[in-house]
Amino acid sequence: MPANDRETMSAEASETTATAGATVTAWLSRNAVPLSGGLTAGAPTDDLRPLGRVLDGVRIMGLGESTRGTREFLQLKHRLLEYLVTELGFTVLAMEASASAGPAVDAYVREGVGDPERVLTGLGFWTWRTEEVLATIKWMRAYNDGRADDDKVRFVGIDPQRSGDSLAVLEAFLTSVAPDRLPALHSTLGVLATAYPGSLPDPEQKLMREATSLLEFVRGYDKPDTPAGAVAVRHARNLVRAADLVTRNAQHPDPERTVQAARDRYMAEAVEDVLDGDPAAKVVLWGHNGHVAKGRTSGGVPPLGRHLRERYGDAYYALGLLFGSGSFRAHRIWPGPWSGVGGLTGRAAEGNSIGAAPATTVEAQLAAATPRDHLLDLRPAGAEDAPRAVREWVGATHGTRTFGALVTRWYYRRDTTPLRLSDEYDGVGYVAVSTDSRPIPQHRP
Repeated sequence: MPANDRETMSAEASETTATAGATVTAWLSRNAVPLSGGLTAGAPTDDLRPLGRVLDGVRIMGLGESTRGTREFLQLKHRLLEYLVTELGFTVLAMEASASAGPAVDAYVREGVGDPERVLTGLGFWTWRTEEVLATIKWMRAYNDGRADDDKVRFVGIDPQRSGDSLAVLEAFLTSVAPDRLPALHSTLGVLATAYPGSLPDPEQKLMREATSLLEFVRGYDKPDTPAGAVAVRHARNLVRAADLVTRNAQHPDPERTVQAARDRYMAEAVEDVLDGDPAAKVVLWGHNGHVAKGRTSGGVPPLGRHLRERYGDAYYALGLLFGSGSFRAHRIWPGPWSGVGGLTGRAAEGNSIGAAPATTVEAQLAAATPRDHLLDLRPAGAEDAPRAVREWVGATHGTRTFGALVTRWYYRRDTTPLRLSDEYDGVGYVAVSTDSRPIPQHRP
């Protein structure tokens, strides 16, 4: 092919790409819902009213986060929770936090029982032990004050790990009905108070068998005239799930048998328990983007959101939260196989600065279209009447930035993860500047 022809074709391709990019940018700008009311709860909700149409028929609203330690994500989640509860009738906040300690938070938000800082510490995750989440549960308490029980918003923890409260409930229960079982509870299952998923891998899962035996025993006391028996059963069931997580391997030839797969499945089951127990319930789900995503299969593992989408269809809406630049809190670790959760004892999460996202990322595209904080419903992007360039963009693979509780020092700034927006989220929220979440002191007994 003559050089002039190649140059002509290259120029035409570049022009086509530029035209498609302009079409996508224009569509994103036109469909963005600017958060003119800001990120803080208590502001007028006129800017959020488009959500009423978007969420018609939605029973579970998944609120994600691309970092564990962004103040603005937590503030926006609080503001969205306030709107969802007061305007759209949502009734439950389900958090990626200890299912064992969740009832203590629920007792505070519904009845004012206990100390809010203490119950936050009890959830077992530094990510929630912040000023922002403290403000959220205090708002829930204020909202519930004076309302009838049926009108109160509830709190539920959905993560089986950190089961100290369950052990305490079962210790009290067994003391009254079967004190001879106490030694086994302490010596065998006591490790579940602090052991983290995958920390005690055991192909035979002896710990889980012990927890299952306890569950079968306390089920004999689950009778209408013994409310304590029903409570004991719920906590014993949580110990079974926790024991399963502790004894599973992080890696397995069958991804469905990994600890990650079990954890997300159990969290989905916890949400399903809420909805099955109350046909009128509507759930706001807090968790990381990687958990609330409706279709991510990292290593072939279906996330929490995937399970919910498969069971509830479009009644589940996954909103991923992304950011432009700034800083966020996370545990900073050295590169290498010796790093990990087990080495974090006594260490605090710290601020990690980061610049603007690379030009090829989703964040950069959103910023180019609407630089300020905004929400965007992605479902119309895949509709037949959407411009072809938009449909191709939302269905193509792009990079995005996502961080968990740990980041690898130095290298995290250039980390991106490939995703297809149409596969993972029904909508996204974009926060232009991320700042560090603000920790509250850990409340110790």
